[in-house]
Amino acid sequence: MDKPVCLIDKESDGKLCVQPSALQILQQIQQPVVVVAVVGLYRTGKSYLMNRLAGKQTGFALGSTVESKTKGIWMWCVSHPTKAGTTLVLLDTEGLGDVEKGDSKHDTNIFSLAVLLSSTIVLNSRGTIDNRAIEELQYVTELTEYIKVKSSDEDEDDSEFVKFFPSFIWAVRDFTLEHKINGKYVTEDQYLEYALKLKPGTSRTVREFNLPRECIRNYFPSRKCFTFPFPTTPENVSRLESLDPADLSPDFQEVSDHFCKYIFDKSEVKKLKDGHTVTGRVLGQLVKTYVDTISSGEVPFLENAVLAMARIENEAAVKEGLEVYKSGMEKLKDSFPLELKDVSSEHQRLCSMATQTFMKRSFKDSEGTFMKCLEEGINTLFDGYLCQNEEASKKRCENLLSSLSAQMTEKLKKGFYAIPGGYGLFSQDLEDIVKEYKIQANTGVKEEDTLEEFLKQKCVDSNAILQADNKLTEKEKKIMEEREKAILLAQEINTKEQKQQQLEEKMEAERQSNEERMRQMKEKMDEEMRLQREEAERAMDSKLREQGDLLEKGFKDKADRMTKETEDFRRKNKEADKKNDQLFKYMIENMNKRHVETMNLMMRQHSEQMKAIMSMPRPKSDSSALILRLILDGLKSVFKKANPLQL
Repeated sequence: MDKPVCLIDKESDGKLCVQPSALQILQQIQQPVVVVAVVGLYRTGKSYLMNRLAGKQTGFALGSTVESKTKGIWMWCVSHPTKAGTTLVLLDTEGLGDVEKGDSKHDTNIFSLAVLLSSTIVLNSRGTIDNRAIEELQYVTELTEYIKVKSSDEDEDDSEFVKFFPSFIWAVRDFTLEHKINGKYVTEDQYLEYALKLKPGTSRTVREFNLPRECIRNYFPSRKCFTFPFPTTPENVSRLESLDPADLSPDFQEVSDHFCKYIFDKSEVKKLKDGHTVTGRVLGQLVKTYVDTISSGEVPFLENAVLAMARIENEAAVKEGLEVYKSGMEKLKDSFPLELKDVSSEHQRLCSMATQTFMKRSFKDSEGTFMKCLEEGINTLFDGYLCQNEEASKKRCENLLSSLSAQMTEKLKKGFYAIPGGYGLFSQDLEDIVKEYKIQANTGVKEEDTLEEFLKQKCVDSNAILQADNKLTEKEKKIMEEREKAILLAQEINTKEQKQQQLEEKMEAERQSNEERMRQMKEKMDEEMRLQREEAERAMDSKLREQGDLLEKGFKDKADRMTKETEDFRRKNKEADKKNDQLFKYMIENMNKRHVETMNLMMRQHSEQMKAIMSMPRPKSDSSALILRLILDGLKSVFKKANPLQL
């Protein structure tokens, strides 16, 4: 994007709405996104920081009057300067506390959306971090009313916010004080921690003083502070975006560079609850889900939003996986007909690719519902391509036999075989056709089937020629009739054995495909569980740091309460791990069950085909060579007048 666009606006009735054009931009971003949102009171210079992060001097609108310039939430998507394959999404929010609006609920909604959508949130303020600055952050204390984790927990507390809230940066503009506390120099971060220091006591005044500080300390997993000096002389502030860098304070530029570098290096990719990476496409869906929920008067539930995203993404993942499979098989179709093993080999390869594509996009498919849809879709497509391969094979075989038997057909029309000894001539020609047919390559899966049909058709002509051949005795004719039956029987056995072999190849392909699916599914579930554990560990580390700080500062009662909260948090994490493990086992069991059902069906077909083959009166010699041998032996008996019974 060469400039920012409005992402979330306010309609005439006061409700928030998403701009479709901005959503379209996000839909096109397939990369993971780092989302940095800036919030703060209006006219505090938020937009300038966003322009610096975008690497531009202009972009987000800067105002030079007391009127708030930015309305709603504006978005600017740029390539991340240090993380390859990642997009940096900058969100500039409407200034809070605008006297023109006079709508605190609207401000809280904007603040809540910034928290929900970002991986790093920058709080921009002016002057110092004093009690007034913190009191103006009542929006933080109201987050429990505007954001919920689970819809099932009516008495839900805010202990899980730290698992999915963004990292927190306080940018203090026009800072003129020395970094000193009690006469000692401190870092910017120590200055922030001092400002967030709690007061002992339980009075109402103390509770009101501590509440916003406790919220910041407990909700956000990490905290950072930057203090910016005045950027330039007072007369130049109104035209900050047009100033030459030389006109800016060196100290201001140094802090700005440090601020940008920290954001680029430390801001993480946006993740959903349970650790799923957010792409631009998913971010767009989140924006719409949260804004629609807030506009309807409801409170956004993180768990519901994740489940809604999971359904949308999983449905799209199935579609993408099937497209990968179909695209590959369409290319293979150009080479039809092929042997079944060649089709099955490509099927297995594409099936693995389709599953991999599905796994890459899907998440929280804990019951394997969408994995099952992918399997069924691939199997349906595979069956369709097998039918097309069979049709192509049959057509090629029929065309080949038609070409090879064209001369015989002409001879039949001209009565060439209607002479004494004509049966021998017909048999010789038929032998040559079968020989040549067997030599031809790439006839495919319907080779034996089509030959069987061809021989059955020629049997009618053969029998008519045999009965009309007065060179043969009646006894020889009867032997020839038995010979014809043996030929057809041998070919029928060949056909059934080919089908049996093809079924065995399909069974092996199904077995290998299932093994590959199970392997990829295990990798996917292990990865999801690893991300969930990392998320829980980060949150636990944050809580333990906060608990240690409380003990160090003498807040034993608060530390004790936090100990109970931490134990409860740890218990919930263990329960979540146990539940996820059970869901994984359940999904694997279902996948195995579907595989066993498919294999059992094939085994029944295999058994039935085997019984049919075994029940047939088999010739004494190998059936694949019997047709030509019988024809050859038959011709010898005709031409050499050998004893027919020797056949």
